Amino acid sequence: MEFKKYPFEKLSELLDGIKPNNNYSPISLTIGEPQFSTPNFIKDAVCSSIDLLNKYPKSAGEVELKEAQIGYLSRNFNIDLNLEQIIPTFGTREVLFNFPQFYLSEKKSPKIAYVNPFYQIYEGAAIASRAEVIYLELSKENSFLPIIDKEKLRDVDLVILNTPSNPTASVMDIDELKKWVELALEFDFVLINDECYIDLYLKEPIPSLLNASVEVGNSDFKNILILNSISKRSSAPGLRSGFIAGDSAILKDYMRYRTYVGAAIPLPLQMGATAAWSDDEAPSKFRAIYKENLELASEILNVDMPEATFYIWLEVKDALNAAKELYKKYNVKVLPGEFLGRDGAGANYWRLALVYDTTTTKEALVRVKKFLEGR
Repeated sequence: MEFKKYPFEKLSELLDGIKPNNNYSPISLTIGEPQFSTPNFIKDAVCSSIDLLNKYPKSAGEVELKEAQIGYLSRNFNIDLNLEQIIPTFGTREVLFNFPQFYLSEKKSPKIAYVNPFYQIYEGAAIASRAEVIYLELSKENSFLPIIDKEKLRDVDLVILNTPSNPTASVMDIDELKKWVELALEFDFVLINDECYIDLYLKEPIPSLLNASVEVGNSDFKNILILNSISKRSSAPGLRSGFIAGDSAILKDYMRYRTYVGAAIPLPLQMGATAAWSDDEAPSKFRAIYKENLELASEILNVDMPEATFYIWLEVKDALNAAKELYKKYNVKVLPGEFLGRDGAGANYWRLALVYDTTTTKEALVRVKKFLEGR
């Protein structure tokens, strides 16, 4: 297998040897990692259960955690699942990598489709699965939303959507999601939505793919799965708590596969995750900060605010060289969009991750503005 370099490795190579202007403190807008303390009640739940480290965790996860995740879906999306329709996972990265390998393993000529640009784990999974890839192109011309092409998708086995989108911050409405559900049923492929940013909306809550499935009459979620993570919503990426939910028939076989993967979650982390998934107050506070950051970006950079995420997908000419010059002159790191895409997708864009407090975010945005105005 020949895996591609990760975007951050490419960025390190791009900036290698450049001495940034030390008159400015360093700010990195590259990684979507919340820069806020994990709420104390989550840390307390981990610490108070530390004695459970002497026990092996179940591959299937504790019932308490599953019930907390089911409660989260019920409160926020009016979706009611049973225990067979959800599996707690060690974050979502491991699922995005190993689920395609599990599902495509017995396909004679596996074919996977996913958005482009993308979260690079999608590509890694395709390589590991030895699958043919169909890109669902996201561009300015289609408002960075995947277009259904029935001829290309007619014999696909697995499709991965990502709305709200990393990196473009675009959001598919429920009517678009319903079309994809109907196509998954018509062509009998598995449809996954990576929903890790779904709680970071600015105004109105965003529907889940599961909502779309119910609306088209597919209430048992045949062929439909979603993934979600606590990392962004609760500022707890180190907790490594996620889930996969939907089609119970698929999840039953996948659960058996997971017993061999070795991705069981340590029990103290499960207790912390149970507390986190049961809470909606902390996510609301973080959401308000991200909203303020995006409002600052709209004002300072004169860009439209996205509907969700904490990203600004900023169009910049000659983005690679511009990223180097920005780092040299103003000590700000950004991620060039072409590191997140293939065949030219993402070129001439930067992804800005506005994951700091508003003061730091404003300082970074002012430096970006000065640089762009001085080009």
